[in-house]
Amino acid sequence: MDGQTALLAAVMAGVVATTVTVLIEKYGGVLGGILGTIPTTIIPAAIGMGSEGGDDSLILSLAIVPAGMLINAIFLSTWAILPSKLPKTWDSNKRLIVTSICSLLVWTSTGIFAIKTVDLAIDKNYSAYQIAITGFVLVGTLGAIMCWNLKPAPKGNNQVSKKILVSRGFVAATAIGVAVIISGLGMPLIAGLASVFPAIFLTSMVALWIAQGPSVPLGAAGPMMMGGASVAAYSIIAMWSMIEYGLIVGSAIAWIGSIILWSIPSFAYVNWRSKIQKFDAST
Repeated sequence: MDGQTALLAAVMAGVVATTVTVLIEKYGGVLGGILGTIPTTIIPAAIGMGSEGGDDSLILSLAIVPAGMLINAIFLSTWAILPSKLPKTWDSNKRLIVTSICSLLVWTSTGIFAIKTVDLAIDKNYSAYQIAITGFVLVGTLGAIMCWNLKPAPKGNNQVSKKILVSRGFVAATAIGVAVIISGLGMPLIAGLASVFPAIFLTSMVALWIAQGPSVPLGAAGPMMMGGASVAAYSIIAMWSMIEYGLIVGSAIAWIGSIILWSIPSFAYVNWRSKIQKFDAST
């Protein structure tokens, strides 16, 4: 087991993960939510898993990524829906803690269900592409639905502390490092799911809630769902490109393709819905 591969992937993931909070803080939840969810941590994860597990393991790991992003979309929907259902008498910190715990419980339970479902699909001789595309369609559809009626997503007025930024980078780095190690142990499905552990989403929600109050993170949840489907698009393209063109060039092809085919259209869609919402509110 090449520990250097896991370490490098983890460090790269930690560095890129810290940018999302800053983007959402600076540009608001709508634009920041899309920009902050372009494929980032999945890149070192995919390269690391490809280096450690080989082509077949890489394809299986990437095949479950869209299902993992669907789980993350459900995770984010908890943040979009649950806080308003909690007792108004609870203070902000209590609502944050309860929402965080509930969202992680939702992610864990749906993650277990996803692994069992993908295992069953493999036993039924469904291809890796069929599994991946099904997950992509589902996460894209859920994101579009959640963005149809956008919640307000203002820019933040307070700066997220450096301590929180470092902490979220550390959490993301740990998740990706574990994913690469698991891949090297011959457990590609679990590695694929670990590679999309919602380190970015969770730390974004918590950091922004603490610094800005609940309005910015809750407003960013829908756009982050929509934008997060670009990771699913990356994984589908990478299943072909990283095998055909190698890990580095193939990953670059998948990244560019996912931005062009999903992130840019997603921003156009979310921006359109945001303008519609503002127009309706002013009339």
